[in-house]
Amino acid sequence: MKKNEAWLLPQGIEEALPAEAAQLESLRRQILDMYASWGYQLVIPPTVDYLDSLLTGTGYDLDIQTFKLIDQLTGKSLGIRADMTPQVARIDAHHLKREISRLCYIGTVLHTRADGFAGSRSPIQVGAELYGHAGVESDAEVIELMLRTLSMAGLDKVYLDLGHVGIYRALAKQAKLSAQHEAELFDMMQRKALPEINDFISELQLDGDVAAMLLALPELNGDEKTIDRAITVLKAASDDVMRALDYLKQVTRVLQSRRSDLNLHFDLAELRGYHFHTGIVFTAFVAGQGQEVARGGRYDEIGEVFGRARPATGFSTDLKTLINLGDVAAVDLNTAILAPANSDPALQILIESLRADGEAVIHLLPGQQADAAVMNCNRMIQNIDDKWHVVEAK
Repeated sequence: MKKNEAWLLPQGIEEALPAEAAQLESLRRQILDMYASWGYQLVIPPTVDYLDSLLTGTGYDLDIQTFKLIDQLTGKSLGIRADMTPQVARIDAHHLKREISRLCYIGTVLHTRADGFAGSRSPIQVGAELYGHAGVESDAEVIELMLRTLSMAGLDKVYLDLGHVGIYRALAKQAKLSAQHEAELFDMMQRKALPEINDFISELQLDGDVAAMLLALPELNGDEKTIDRAITVLKAASDDVMRALDYLKQVTRVLQSRRSDLNLHFDLAELRGYHFHTGIVFTAFVAGQGQEVARGGRYDEIGEVFGRARPATGFSTDLKTLINLGDVAAVDLNTAILAPANSDPALQILIESLRADGEAVIHLLPGQQADAAVMNCNRMIQNIDDKWHVVEAK
């Protein structure tokens, strides 16, 4: 790198200057306080972990997003976390031993490629996970918590997209697709490539009912009527499909009983996180943005590799995206108090008292000449009649 380019950052890697950093920290505190009020306890997983732990249950999707390195102490493969969810699952399964665990987290993750949230490769991931409960109520709770997180950032016009990976999984099983064919069709479903799907299913020469249902799946999206339409269109499907559709209806009823302003959309071919999730999946969108601003879903049994299989559901979002797209109040940085370069013990006592009361006091160094405004100070300490006083900065 040339000397005059040493200040450049890698593509997709950002730094936060004081104004933005203050906004991020203010929103971080508000969100964590809100999570705590719901009973979600903060955990802090390590930035670097054994690769096997980081990729537990996530399959290929997270593997290609993870920076990898070799531990010089053991020779084992390590990774820089690209998602904290597997690590939090380990904390729940291996350390806590609770019947029900509510955990939250926040920290920078690193991606090899930009994906989703604002095109950043270093999102500040914030999220919450609920372990130990397999019912509708726990999924509804984390969805509600996700929506409140977005609302706290000033994202009020949110569109919630619901799906269930069990529907495609059950149809693929009913069609007796090989692992390779299931993966190929999965990729087409993700892209909603209808002509490719039609040609592919024709080549497989599937049973008529199963073929018709797989062909219909990409078009089963829309408002609440989508579920009733799916019950009719997929009537020849297995009981697993019907249970998944009923589950979506139950979650919808719970959410609507809590939020009258809910903007709901259903997409039964939404398979993002298919290799990780085991049930309901949900994403949140805002107007004018093609990428989701938050995502989550159910991922039961992820803790099995850590010695304790657990029902699990949760969500995550990116703090930077919330700041960029939301309406988060700017933090006034010009509120400090400027103290002169003076060693008077009485001045030091006043400074310590002000700091103890939560004030920011900048004590000038000997020989330092600085304007109060330049130092982000709207007040200053002056000696008036042999006593130190806080006065408005001129």
